[in-house]
Amino acid sequence: MSSTDRYLGGMTGPTSRILRVLSCNILAGASVQRYRQYVTRSWASVLPTRAKQDNLDSLARILPEFDVIGLQETDAGSLRSGFRNQTRYLAESSGMPFWSHQPNRQMARLAHSANGLISRVQPIQVVDYPLPGRGRGALLARFGEGDDALVVVVAHLALGPQARERQLAFIAELLGSHPHAILMGDLNTDPDSSEMRRLFERTSLQPPAQAQPTFPSWRPRRAIDHILLSPDLRLRRQWTLPDAFSDHLPLAAEIELPMELAMH
Repeated sequence: MSSTDRYLGGMTGPTSRILRVLSCNILAGASVQRYRQYVTRSWASVLPTRAKQDNLDSLARILPEFDVIGLQETDAGSLRSGFRNQTRYLAESSGMPFWSHQPNRQMARLAHSANGLISRVQPIQVVDYPLPGRGRGALLARFGEGDDALVVVVAHLALGPQARERQLAFIAELLGSHPHAILMGDLNTDPDSSEMRRLFERTSLQPPAQAQPTFPSWRPRRAIDHILLSPDLRLRRQWTLPDAFSDHLPLAAEIELPMELAMH
């Protein structure tokens, strides 16, 4: 367990084999509704604002509908978030008992991006893995013991295809010893890209039956956010949330677990 792990409160758990998961790139709370706003509202990317706070509070209200939440581009505590750890804030505000985060890219004290995990069920282990390249990482949480453990990996990959190829190769090796796995996050590539095809060749993860466009949030055209499952995890449904908390739409899934993987 890494030094960045934090868990809150007591332990609760779902009462059935259905696991509801959410993956969301939150852009440190910022909301973007047009491409030009990346420029015209660039000042908001390095300053705390009331709009960011309202956006986080809106997201916190829906988190209790899910059991495991993976966050990307959450802020670990810098100027742009008012020096607030946004993963912790979302967990506490939503009443979710367990959280952990993995700080990655830091720009002095202006911005400090991280991956985050929020969960209704306590993982028995959380490990931070730096990915090949600069400033990217994967956060691995393990629920359960031995061969019956469920492993969840939250990742935010690079923009360049060569860097993504190396990062996905690392994740493939990481998941090789885990028969029951979920990979979720902003992978910055469509499911039919060459690097994603190699991921599917190297692991038991299944390509999505139907890609869900998530980017840009105001007119989704690209399916670059993913929730990928090993074959024994049955996807009951997958959908995007209509509320845009950043420039990505959140991606949700309802998953049926084998009985031996029921999380308690």
